[in-house]
Amino acid sequence: MLSVEGLVTRYSTMMGDVKAVEDITFHVKKGEMFGLAGESGCGKTTAILSIINLLPSNGRIVSGKISYHDHDLANISKAELRRDIWWKKISIVFQAAMNALNPVLSVEDQIAEAIILHEDLIKQAALEKVKKLFELVGIDPTRTGNYPHEFSGGMRQRAMIAMALACNPELIIMDEPTTALDVVVQGEVLDLVKKLQKELNLSVIIITHDLSVIAEICDTTGIMYAGKLVECADTRTIFKKPRHPYTQGLIGAFPSLSSSWRRLEGIPGSPPDLLNPPPGCKFHPRCPYAQERCREEEPISIEIEKDHTVACHFIDEIGKAVYGSQ
Repeated sequence: MLSVEGLVTRYSTMMGDVKAVEDITFHVKKGEMFGLAGESGCGKTTAILSIINLLPSNGRIVSGKISYHDHDLANISKAELRRDIWWKKISIVFQAAMNALNPVLSVEDQIAEAIILHEDLIKQAALEKVKKLFELVGIDPTRTGNYPHEFSGGMRQRAMIAMALACNPELIIMDEPTTALDVVVQGEVLDLVKKLQKELNLSVIIITHDLSVIAEICDTTGIMYAGKLVECADTRTIFKKPRHPYTQGLIGAFPSLSSSWRRLEGIPGSPPDLLNPPPGCKFHPRCPYAQERCREEEPISIEIEKDHTVACHFIDEIGKAVYGSQ
């Protein structure tokens, strides 16, 4: 349904271009939950904002193709996006619902605005639909007239999901949907997302740095580092047999609830400056397996198994060292 191929995105600054997204490729199928994970600043949000053409004024897509059915989203006008794509086909739940919602407008007015604009309904009909959307996401419909500050964090997040569903899209993008929520509310929001995805046959892209969110709901996972997609596979494979050293480092720093006790190990060092990233593999300054080739030559992403891609020069050698086989 959605295909991103060779996407390169830059931000212009007074100090030069920030290489935010570097030649990433991934695909999202109909009805799939796709997770995009990595450390803060790795390019996850920039990749998604590129897809829906919502980059800030200093951002630009340098190259690549973004195909959504018969639309090339990398080369489509804002007028076409407003008319044919935004809300009606693709919608987004922004990070930090309190900041995404207008504090001086009631929640129902904000959701109704999108419905009126894209479905050509009168306001009363739109408000009735808002009540149904509130019921769908588990909020008392008598609360539609409240303002954002009158909602709890979990309720605001549900309201944002209701807004994303307002015009019956088939793809929803969720940017850090559980940030700043306590673990109980996080679980409720994730359960809601899973329920809606199955009932409405939605495709969902989840952006997060929290691997527990990925493990809970995603079918496929892409791991980003320094603007690159270093590994992509089904989520079970990512957790059970990660092949890229960065993915292994992320999993190693994640506590297990099922296996025996083990010491957690962080990844040494810090992510690179994307104004001046290191030559070769961007992960080589932090990689325990780095060799001279890694410092000089950037690896390309190859498919090591069906639907499992990895960008590393020494996949086989690392596989033998970690798992005893390729």
